[in-house]
Amino acid sequence: MKKALFTLLVFASMASAFAQSFSIKSVLSYPFPSQLVASPVGSKIAWGANEQGKRNIYTAEAPDYKAVKITNFNEDDGQELTSLSISADGQWIVFVKGGDHGGRDGGSVNAASLPTPPKVEIFTVPFSGGKINSISEGDNPVFSPKGNQLLFAKGGQIYLSQADGASPTKNIISVKGSNTSYKWSPDGEKIAFVSNRTDHSFIGIYQDQKMPIKWLSPSFSRDNSPVWSPDGDAIAFIRMQGVGGETDSILKAKHQPWAIWTVDLKTEKGKQIWKAPETLRGSFPSIEGGANLMWANNRIVFTSYEDGWPHLYAMKADGSQKILLTPGNFTAENIKLSSDKKTLVFASNTGKDVHDLDRRHIYTVDVDKANMKPLSLGLGIEAYPVFSGDAKQVFCLSATAQRPLLPALLKPVGTINLIGEELIPKDFPLSEMVTPNHVSFKAGDGNTVYGQLFSPKKVTKNHPAIVYVHGGPQRQMYLGWSPMDYYSIDYALNQYLVSMGFTVLSVNYRLGLGYGYDFHKPKNAGAQGASEYQDIKAAGEWLANQANIDPKRIGIYGGSYGGYLTALALGKDSKLFAAGVDIHGVNSRFSSAAIEGKTPAPDADLAAKIATESSPVTYVKTWTSPTLIIHADDDRNVAFNQSVDLAKRFEDLKMDFEFLAIPDDTHHWMKFSNGVKVSDATADFLKRKLMDREK
Repeated sequence: MKKALFTLLVFASMASAFAQSFSIKSVLSYPFPSQLVASPVGSKIAWGANEQGKRNIYTAEAPDYKAVKITNFNEDDGQELTSLSISADGQWIVFVKGGDHGGRDGGSVNAASLPTPPKVEIFTVPFSGGKINSISEGDNPVFSPKGNQLLFAKGGQIYLSQADGASPTKNIISVKGSNTSYKWSPDGEKIAFVSNRTDHSFIGIYQDQKMPIKWLSPSFSRDNSPVWSPDGDAIAFIRMQGVGGETDSILKAKHQPWAIWTVDLKTEKGKQIWKAPETLRGSFPSIEGGANLMWANNRIVFTSYEDGWPHLYAMKADGSQKILLTPGNFTAENIKLSSDKKTLVFASNTGKDVHDLDRRHIYTVDVDKANMKPLSLGLGIEAYPVFSGDAKQVFCLSATAQRPLLPALLKPVGTINLIGEELIPKDFPLSEMVTPNHVSFKAGDGNTVYGQLFSPKKVTKNHPAIVYVHGGPQRQMYLGWSPMDYYSIDYALNQYLVSMGFTVLSVNYRLGLGYGYDFHKPKNAGAQGASEYQDIKAAGEWLANQANIDPKRIGIYGGSYGGYLTALALGKDSKLFAAGVDIHGVNSRFSSAAIEGKTPAPDADLAAKIATESSPVTYVKTWTSPTLIIHADDDRNVAFNQSVDLAKRFEDLKMDFEFLAIPDDTHHWMKFSNGVKVSDATADFLKRKLMDREK
């Protein structure tokens, strides 16, 4: 009886020490902003806000920049708002409602399981608010420089509509291929577009219904990313090789060639003005925006990884006088050009603090000289900057370790004026958020691994810990709230786990962004050897060696690619990782590299063997740690079958496991309630398996 009472008192003491001061729903209740855009005229902005699944559009304008909600969608219906933009005269806002634009298939999503699924539709609304006009089913609308017309895509073809939807839409381009990347000429009289035709693509110019499409320097290549010269007399574009050729090695890293071309529209003569270095680093950059090609004031601007970091370069229109605009060991991303085409604004992981490598701050640079200037400093996260139409103001999305993302106006360096701060719910646990610390350690092969360590405010002896593994894998977690919605959910969950008494280590493993080309593109990674798993194992071992951490109670969780690495950890190292949650992970890396009519790759057999060794399902017989599998069955990024197959293997081996299957939602938890459900299930599972069990 005494033993039972003593045990009860111990557990009561632990419960008091780890008493939850907030719920998972409250820490997920922030009004996540996205799609920040500025009007081409004046100083006013618009953005989408996801408030517990209720997605609406807000605006703000000078001088007070008060947040004003101009739509009134009141259901957690899983219908995202994308493609926001403001018309040239500042009078209209266009947006798309529906779809999953973070998935491989951006088509209709029915996360609410309605008998009749929603459509992906285009709407317009006056900037000042008022009637919402239904334009058409379709996607990716683009305003004309004249402001009163819209281009949009439907079924791979291009349509035209009036901004107010008063007249019927017209299919103006209906040619072979899937036609995308349409750009109005500066005067609004012509349209450049890409016609994708499977193994090749062309750049076309549309003028009117009477004139034939003008194809610019057509070849056997894949041409993409057309941009107009400021005077509308020329086009610049990216040229890449067409699909084909002899079957090459699967395992050998290869240069991916690309070049920049221009075409004089008066003579229709095209020429290559620049070719990327024939090195691995010189390959087409697999980063946000790709080459980020822009035609600025007397300069063509682009992004290249050629010096080992994703930097901005500029050159004259003939390819001469190329200069590096952003020298240094840092990333340039979220790049925008001012309306006068003289200045670039971007986010970067550099600054005065040594740990800014794991943050983002806003910088500007002129298009003709390397004169970077900081617009934000400090310990926050600033991303996705935009210039005001008059180029006098810069807006961005701003967060800290405690405060979730909000739109903001950047004033003199160091001053951030928040917009819409009142939208954060009163019960959001702002004061309960901990500040993660930057850490680094070595993997078994000597690779440096980076991370953010979340520690409880009250540290107890021999407490459990969690390794968090992000997805992507081309991602980077920060020392604050993420500006990506998926990872803001995980940041909130990490904070919740810390409030329960866990220490959480968020790992930035090789394959991720922010640490240069060699970190981003490591050897023997993924299905070619899973070298990045060494970083995850090292994270678990590092935690096990920390004071006050119980090495026998280290758990792991992650989603997507993080789910894959979580599954590898549980299959290969159950002695290190005592429990884990595999959220829509890739559990099998098997795939056939054979192509009909092609000679097999010279290393096809070896590649298949390595893919097997890189697959979590290979290790199910040594997978002894308790596991929760979570997946939504309309996932367009990782097939639901990946989890079905893993569950079947567990069942065949009579292994105990837990699962959460979510009908009709996607990879990105389009319904807020599903995001809450997943986070709550993850936290509950880790608590039961690691915190509630006897030491």
